[in-house]
Amino acid sequence: MSLLTESERGGGAASSDVPCSSQDIREGRQIGQNERSGNQPPRPSIQMEQRQIGQNERSGNQPPRPSIQMELTRSFPGMFTKGKGKRRFPAVNLVPAKRPKPVEVAFHLLPKQYEKTPKEQDQLVHLQAGLGRRTVYLDESTTHDELCETLKGVFPQLEAVTGGWMIYKAAGGWGSRKLSLVAPDHTGYTGKIVKAASQGGKSPLYIAPIQDELNTTPLQLNNEVFSDMPKAMCQKCGAAIPLQLLMEHLKSCNIIDVDNDEENLDNVENNSEQAPAQEPCPICMEMFTADFIEVHAASCGESDGMYEVLDRSTVEEQAAMPGPSSSEKVTDEWLTVQDPTKAMSLFRDSILSHHESKNPLLLSMDIRKSPAEQDAALICFYKKPKVEWARPLNCRLEGDAAIGEGVSRFFLSTCMNKLKSGFCFNFANTAVTHLFDGQPGHLVPSASQFLVESDMFIMAGRMVGHSFVHGGPCLSGLSPAVVHVLFGGSPETATVTPEDCPDLDIRETIRLLEGESELSDKDKTSVQELAYAWDLPGLTGNNRRWLFEKMLIHAVIGRVTRQIKQFRRGLKETPMWTLLTKRPDTVAQLFPQERAVDCNPAIIMQHITWPHEDDDDNDDDYSLDTKCRISGYLRCFIENASPDELTDLLKFWTGWEIMPRNNISIEVVKGSFPTASTCF
Repeated sequence: MSLLTESERGGGAASSDVPCSSQDIREGRQIGQNERSGNQPPRPSIQMEQRQIGQNERSGNQPPRPSIQMELTRSFPGMFTKGKGKRRFPAVNLVPAKRPKPVEVAFHLLPKQYEKTPKEQDQLVHLQAGLGRRTVYLDESTTHDELCETLKGVFPQLEAVTGGWMIYKAAGGWGSRKLSLVAPDHTGYTGKIVKAASQGGKSPLYIAPIQDELNTTPLQLNNEVFSDMPKAMCQKCGAAIPLQLLMEHLKSCNIIDVDNDEENLDNVENNSEQAPAQEPCPICMEMFTADFIEVHAASCGESDGMYEVLDRSTVEEQAAMPGPSSSEKVTDEWLTVQDPTKAMSLFRDSILSHHESKNPLLLSMDIRKSPAEQDAALICFYKKPKVEWARPLNCRLEGDAAIGEGVSRFFLSTCMNKLKSGFCFNFANTAVTHLFDGQPGHLVPSASQFLVESDMFIMAGRMVGHSFVHGGPCLSGLSPAVVHVLFGGSPETATVTPEDCPDLDIRETIRLLEGESELSDKDKTSVQELAYAWDLPGLTGNNRRWLFEKMLIHAVIGRVTRQIKQFRRGLKETPMWTLLTKRPDTVAQLFPQERAVDCNPAIIMQHITWPHEDDDDNDDDYSLDTKCRISGYLRCFIENASPDELTDLLKFWTGWEIMPRNNISIEVVKGSFPTASTCF
């Protein structure tokens, strides 16, 4: 491009075209404007500039002029820059589509067609059979074939279903609800249909076979169906049990066969035609298996009727037997006897004679284990439902050579002692779990809701009733107000004292209302806060005495109403409840006060038969004077011992803290320590 005028193009020297840049064009325009406006003198001609530029290039005073490509690159970097510099208009990046989040859907496999949702007991049966509830993850793009493969992975039983299956959903509400069909589309069940039917995974869906019926026989706990479930170790048998089935397992776990696993149980049931090795009893010479020879020998010869030894199948059978024994037919002589003590004895004898031909209950505990494990054995034994507690009792102490009646006495005495002193078991983050709180003579059930939810007071009622049936010690020291309500009395008519309140802080707050003195602002605030916490009205000048009684009744009875009901339910499962309801005069003796059971030195001395002068003196025994001196030491100890020491002495002699019907015979022989034919 050239900017020469017509006159300049006529010259020969400047007739050649000279390239110019865009900057030259802009400068030329500006110069022309300035020349026309008269603001600047005329610019020298282009020929003069070219000569000056040529001279500068030859002399080296000015660098070479940039090329057109460089000028275009500088002016339009977005179009001519390749990999250098910052682009003015960067390219748009494509954002990938967000993957849909899978939906968590709960499926419940039913063994057959149901019109309503299964009940709680049916759900447990389904779970034991490998059916029941499972959780899968699906998305809306899931096809029918993919859904079938996913369900077969969590429900292996669906592999055997050849007649097809359908999905159902339950109506809203609680309890047993009606099932309605989830209709598939022309491609079957898809993830979109499942998501809509389950309301985005909020409601469970039910799978039911159309023509087949699945087996509901419980599977072995080591089956691969339970492999994904969390496990917990059973403290009785040591097996790893799925957490969902642990409670049901504890109800039927055989306590006496702690060291045997489920495989041995299967071998006994499946190979019953193979008779196990038997050994003769050293007392009666009868043949018994090696597992039960010790159990039989412990009671052999103690009664006219020989106990039939329980095997494993019998233990499972007795767990399914009906529980309450109050409807048993016994003689009515105990109803007409005036003496309550005589009535209790006759009732107990009639109950035991009615059940003496039945298989005994077997209770075993290993004294070599920790106290928590020993208490767990007692808890698990009395947690079994539907047991006839009037059956003969056969107890065994593992790790101890004690046999006979003293072992059974030891168990019953230990149970009553644990109810009062607490179990060495961590139920609520405590080293010792107390079922009854308070001071002696004013014991009330613990207000812990965790114990109520665990049915621990039902277990306590069974313990008390079982101990009574077998002549064991009673539960003493309960608050009279609790005993009054336990047998149908109204809390409003119960005699409640501040000593019955086990919480000392609450007791002190309630006692502020007992007197007539004016309360300070701090005391009024404490009373107001406690009253509002129990939904009681505030303190006024006219309701002070009324508020005191209401708060005291609520502190002692109102907070433990469920505990008392559970305790009553446990008593009803034993024959003891029949005696208590038909002979109310026996309540005071079956639930005595703490002072009534204190061992008295005079009473113990009356039941002791001391060595006589006409006893034969052997060479290995002491002389008569030595015997009298040694027995005198024992007499002095009994006369000056405390009630607790006398109780321990009586338990050492007889096995429990109950005076025997016959006298205690004392014999002085050579030995390092006193001995007794009991487990103590």
